[in-house]
Amino acid sequence: MFRPKLRWIFLYFPLAVILVIVGALGWAWYRFDSLYRVDLEGALATQSGTATNYLLVGSDSREGITDDTPNAGVIGPSVSGRRADTIIVLRVAAGKATMMSIPRDLWVTNPKTGRPGRINATYNDSPANLVRSVTANLGIPIHHYLEVSFVSFSGMVDAMGGVTIDFPHPALDHHSGLNIIASGPVRLDGTQALAYVRSRHYVEIIDGKEVPDPTADLGRQQRQQTFIRTVLKNVGDTRNPVTLMKLVGAAADGTRVDQELGFGDIVSLARNLSGTAPESVVLPTRPAKKGRAAVLVLRTQEAVGVLAGFDGAPHAPK
Repeated sequence: MFRPKLRWIFLYFPLAVILVIVGALGWAWYRFDSLYRVDLEGALATQSGTATNYLLVGSDSREGITDDTPNAGVIGPSVSGRRADTIIVLRVAAGKATMMSIPRDLWVTNPKTGRPGRINATYNDSPANLVRSVTANLGIPIHHYLEVSFVSFSGMVDAMGGVTIDFPHPALDHHSGLNIIASGPVRLDGTQALAYVRSRHYVEIIDGKEVPDPTADLGRQQRQQTFIRTVLKNVGDTRNPVTLMKLVGAAADGTRVDQELGFGDIVSLARNLSGTAPESVVLPTRPAKKGRAAVLVLRTQEAVGVLAGFDGAPHAPK
């Protein structure tokens, strides 16, 4: 009686595994296919080589946030609409990934109006206008667009079981809700991860005293890049099908992509990021005043080499 049962196990177990994998892939494809597609009105560049530039946008949309949502008071469920809270260019070429943050306060020319202003304001006209702003002002061709809301960002972090960040000192931000009480590696859940990457008033507790981050938006960019590098590496290294399905499910709630992005593109991106973390580069800027507004302007000469790494070239606004 034992041998026939064992034979059936050896016969059907591989089949069961294949069916589970096929079912998971089918479910992932279904969820991906249900993503909201953004009409970028021809703003995307045609890909002619092996390199791909992704424009990653963190939107502060409150859609899906209720009074029961953790940290809802800090996130602010009463605010309507969408704004570009984070703007990052991710370039993948020949198995190498490079990432560059674009400051929200970067002074650019708005392609739609022809007037100068902050780059995050160009998103207010449309995602297509933001893509055109990146290309027109920095010369960077954008091939794909991915936008993640507060809800999907927090859910993805929780789906991974949190993300570990090494804090040299305890830290807080009363505006974003960040509250890290001890130094060293800290496992952030979705709520605290969101507070960390959104922090614009970052304060460290050093020798019992509150020390504000003097680097302002540059420090925010560096923290965002540190976090996103860790997340992308963790996602690329993930092999647990249950975790992957949770990630796909969380990402589908509040994520928007361009109409040309296919399921195969996402699989290829995950494969290229597997086992590695993107290299970070900094866009050279300097503080400036435009009227009463405190903004950042491009340091054109220093930016030439950085932008060339994304097939870009600087174009300073008037």
